Amino acid sequence: MSRKAQAVKLLDEQGRRVDGRLPDEMRPLKIEVGKLKNADGSAYVELGNNKVIAAVYGPREVVPRHEALPDRALLRCRYSMLPFSVAERKSPQPTRREIEISKVVREALAPAIFLEEYPRTAIDVYIHVIEADGGTRTASIIAAATALADAGVAMRDLVAAVAIGKIGEVLVVDINGLEDQYGDGDMPIAMMPQLGEVTLLQADGVFKPEEIKRALEMASKHIRYIHSVQVRALKETYAKVEEGEVVG
Repeated sequence: MSRKAQAVKLLDEQGRRVDGRLPDEMRPLKIEVGKLKNADGSAYVELGNNKVIAAVYGPREVVPRHEALPDRALLRCRYSMLPFSVAERKSPQPTRREIEISKVVREALAPAIFLEEYPRTAIDVYIHVIEADGGTRTASIIAAATALADAGVAMRDLVAAVAIGKIGEVLVVDINGLEDQYGDGDMPIAMMPQLGEVTLLQADGVFKPEEIKRALEMASKHIRYIHSVQVRALKETYAKVEEGEVVG
């Protein structure tokens, strides 16, 4: 284990992590759909201490019009962390990291959407991190994909995501804030699990080829579980609609 990881005791003698989880154990996941009445689709995600809400508007007219694409929809994503989402108050102005994650989320979602079905329109995805504790980009992808499905946007598959971390020589799934800050590596992975396609793979840190293979295997297993939670949340919401209950 690295000195950095040892300094905050990220793994104990029994191999348990700072929050008591085993290396191959996710934090609790909760997904709620249709929470925002004024959006075309919305989803709220709790992943451990992370709290993220995503809203989708569209397909709708592109403003400004000159940005419209003649053969497909324009997908726009904006990721933002609210000022009170972290311990030390954050400036409301978008940071370079937020701009970068907005682009990453859009690129992770785009392969799943039939953009060609909606030419000359825009699909806007707004993601707000209410509370952050490591893994906000993967929680945001989960929320955004679920919100797109709630909006009725035609998709090849839902996109689900999880981050694989590295503590010394140990790979761990779904890293929290301390593991993100003091661990030895971070690999966010997004997939369309029913199609078996990877839509995002980033890496911060050094991963050996065999570790990358193992990380993909770990991510694939947990992404299938996340996908099942997304599907269940969508089905439960529309079951309530069919029964005449008010959603949101």
